[in-house]
Amino acid sequence: MGIVSTNAHAQQKPNILWLTIEDTSPQFVGCYGNKDARTPVIDKLAEEGVRFTNAFSTGTVCSPSRSAIITGVHTFKMGTGHHRSNYQIPDFIKGFPYFLQQQGYYVSNSYKTDYNVANMKQFTAEAWNESSGKAGWWNRKPGQPFFAVFNFNDSHQSRTMSNSYEWYEKYVLSNLSQEEKISEDAFEMPPFYKDSPEMRKDFARVYNSIKLTDKRIGELLDKLDKDNLRDSTIIFFYADHGEGIPRAKTNGINLGYRVPFVIWFPEMYKHLSPWGTAGVVTDELIDFKDLAPTLVSLTGGEVPEYMTGRVLLGENRSPEADHLILSTDRADNGPDLVRTITNGRFVYSRNFMPYMPQMRYIRYLEIADITKEMRSDLKKGNLDEFQKSLFDERPAEYLFDIESDMWERRNLVNDPEYKSVLKKMRKQLDDEILLAKDAHFMPEYELGLISETGNAYEFRLDKSNYPFEKIYAAASLSGKRGDETIRRQNSLLKNENKFIRYWAIVGLRSQKKESLLKYKKEIISAMDDPYLPVAVMASSIAYQCFDSKAAEQKLVSFAKHDNMDIALLAINEMLYFDNKEPFVETIENVYKLPERNFNVKGACLDFLGILGKVPNTPDYGS
Repeated sequence: MGIVSTNAHAQQKPNILWLTIEDTSPQFVGCYGNKDARTPVIDKLAEEGVRFTNAFSTGTVCSPSRSAIITGVHTFKMGTGHHRSNYQIPDFIKGFPYFLQQQGYYVSNSYKTDYNVANMKQFTAEAWNESSGKAGWWNRKPGQPFFAVFNFNDSHQSRTMSNSYEWYEKYVLSNLSQEEKISEDAFEMPPFYKDSPEMRKDFARVYNSIKLTDKRIGELLDKLDKDNLRDSTIIFFYADHGEGIPRAKTNGINLGYRVPFVIWFPEMYKHLSPWGTAGVVTDELIDFKDLAPTLVSLTGGEVPEYMTGRVLLGENRSPEADHLILSTDRADNGPDLVRTITNGRFVYSRNFMPYMPQMRYIRYLEIADITKEMRSDLKKGNLDEFQKSLFDERPAEYLFDIESDMWERRNLVNDPEYKSVLKKMRKQLDDEILLAKDAHFMPEYELGLISETGNAYEFRLDKSNYPFEKIYAAASLSGKRGDETIRRQNSLLKNENKFIRYWAIVGLRSQKKESLLKYKKEIISAMDDPYLPVAVMASSIAYQCFDSKAAEQKLVSFAKHDNMDIALLAINEMLYFDNKEPFVETIENVYKLPERNFNVKGACLDFLGILGKVPNTPDYGS
């Protein structure tokens, strides 16, 4: 039984309910204009509340996004951008509900955590009064204000693509009536997918999974009503990042970042909304780093200095932002580094590892029928140019005008009409990265070493250990092509700073094979670099470009390395080699080795899967 509210109007502080859903883009929600979607509960919240058209996740996969939400700190400051990592953060950075507790709130989480920090049990216990499948407002003291989070996983990627179709039938379709189900011919296919019966069968999962999510939200709101709490509760609804389908989740483009976001205000708290209420639509820019300071301020607390996001509501509201910086890094076994600037209309992304495609190998995507169908259609020549481009190397830069190109089909980087936009957004990105001293410009291998005795948040501020301006100058060359860029990268291979050498070799990895022959001697020499990430990447280039037997032997050794970051780096490189055969036996043996972590095993399965040597193994997910 829920606790029946005492006189709600006597309560000075609002109750706050968060409805968080997984892996959902606004393009597939009714109130954002999709007439094929069936989301009446979410649509009604938007009809009666405030709908945001420019709300963004700070990342494109769950645990980094949740790290930013719970702390109010960008992942690239803390080193928490790599999916399901386990690195230390400073003791003074706490889960923000801790500060709500100091203001008398009962704070509960049902029930997903996934905060991507070390000592997660301790961190979670300090943040919440209760975090479990049974947690909710009903466990508070009578009349005590509450902050309650409910996470709905029915729209998660496991439902929309990665689990088997039989699993989806049992756990999604069987929970919908015949009238509630969306049939395979009842929606418009996104243009980056081939419109075929097979792909429609796969993609219908998105609509039905979101429909089930909407239904579950309705059930919780019914309970809120029955407990007579709706008139004293501000409701937030949002998704943790973009849609759980190929090209969206894990990709540093608009489709990966932009989320549906609604705030609903009861009559007694409508004065807290700066936008008005009842069907208001705002294009104000917001992202997840704004949530923690907003909640701390709204509940009467003092916002900690380390929370640099905006306060969105109430008398302490911050000035509006004119741009946001967003980021994406490793997702499962798929390394990456993308940094993005958006003003809502334009999205500019810088790909620092562009030699990997948008459809890079990530085990949890590869096991899905939809991915298998896409790769099969690619092999058979059944895809159009746009659809094929998902499997090509990425350019160093993307610039998309979302207002006229919702599906990000036309890269405007080389369009003279948008030269001024590109120039401005490039500078904004450079300025933001330099200001942040982005910790992810260290390889993940280094973040692991730092975490043994300290944390990346503080390490990045030490100029003697991390001369970031010089490191970023080297990294900024990565993805650019041409003789002058190669010459500069080659000269940086001799730099005394290991991070600069790392970015020199990563940049060379993105150069065309024929352009590197002139520098064969220097790259071969770099295979013996004392800094292992440099040695791995140099060996990758030497094998792929020069067919070096010594490089092959080194890569075999690196793949077996006891340090999982080095092993993953080596195996991930092998995924993109033209000739994989020399490594088959090694990868088969590495997969069987004890104490190989989740990501190394996933990369091994991807490698063997490419060669048709393993069955579908749905036990690797995110």
